[in-house]
Amino acid sequence: MMDNIFTQRIKRTLSYLEEQKLDVAMITSPTNIYYLTGFYCDPLERFMALVFDVEKGIVQLFVPSIDLESAAKATGMDGLTPISDMDQPYTILKNWVGRSISQLGVEKKMMSLFQAERLKECFSDVRFVDVEEFITSMRLIKSSEDIQIVRRAIEVIEKVLQHGVSKVVPGVTELEITAELEYQMKVLGADRPAFETILLSGPQSALPHGRPGQRKIQSGEFLLFDLGVFVDGYCSDITRTFVVGEASEEQKSMYDAVLQGNLRGIEAVQAGKSFGEVDRAAREYIESAGYGQYFIHRLGHGLGLDVHEAPSIHGQNEMTMQPGMLFTIEPGVYISGVGGIRIEDDVFIGEDGKANVLTTYPKHLIEL
Repeated sequence: MMDNIFTQRIKRTLSYLEEQKLDVAMITSPTNIYYLTGFYCDPLERFMALVFDVEKGIVQLFVPSIDLESAAKATGMDGLTPISDMDQPYTILKNWVGRSISQLGVEKKMMSLFQAERLKECFSDVRFVDVEEFITSMRLIKSSEDIQIVRRAIEVIEKVLQHGVSKVVPGVTELEITAELEYQMKVLGADRPAFETILLSGPQSALPHGRPGQRKIQSGEFLLFDLGVFVDGYCSDITRTFVVGEASEEQKSMYDAVLQGNLRGIEAVQAGKSFGEVDRAAREYIESAGYGQYFIHRLGHGLGLDVHEAPSIHGQNEMTMQPGMLFTIEPGVYISGVGGIRIEDDVFIGEDGKANVLTTYPKHLIEL
């Protein structure tokens, strides 16, 4: 089944490249290579590329020699070329293509000036054409198999979160809880964290992307967890905010504004509508509650093989929602010197065009 998915993706890509009248295309993003073949590795400084010879209708995966066996097991592809640390990869690529070409498809955001210069040496008259948008458009729509994997990643991270919450007592440091969280990720079967785990207490929680430190957790403060994991290539991303001890009336008011913003954003999800409407539904409620100036980021982002991918959910995005799209809804309110609250869910648009909230961890205000 999974081989069929990758075969279909490669065929769709070849068809697109033919329509664009490209001679050759070269995909170098490890994540996009995984999406198209089922093989993932971080090549570090080594050369790795999935190359489409459009004219001949053939596809070749150039991989570091040390990863050849893993690539063969993962992909089942006939076209595999190992590149050793002593090889000249661009010479090997030029010889494989075997002719001059006028148009080369690349991911322009991924391409370095070094790569561009080497390719110009190989193919002197070549023009680079960006093909990344097409792959992004394919990745926007998740298959049922993709969502099954995402559900497993969410199941793992919610167990991790519950474990971390159980370890919270006044006096423990942010980093001590963070270490517990990341240890449990491995214990529960995650491949790796989806991003650097965020665990912030008190005034530190007003930093949307703050880093945990030696600060001791204290009673009467907000405690914000933002964490996720990769499982079989796909990731989860969840944020929950708690109050250590008894919440004040101000804390309850702030929390309720964010929670209602989260719920209104989810209610606005509907295939055929724009992502801008989702952002505005959440933001307008938070503004009406008096906290609009403290909601300082977009409402959410796409999720999948990357923890941040298309679409970007902000008030000016008029992209139309479609079944199969997966993204976060994560309003937040951050008041300097007081603290911050963010409530983040992973949301999938089902075949009925409605929101399926995949995250299940409770969202009501919990006092620890």
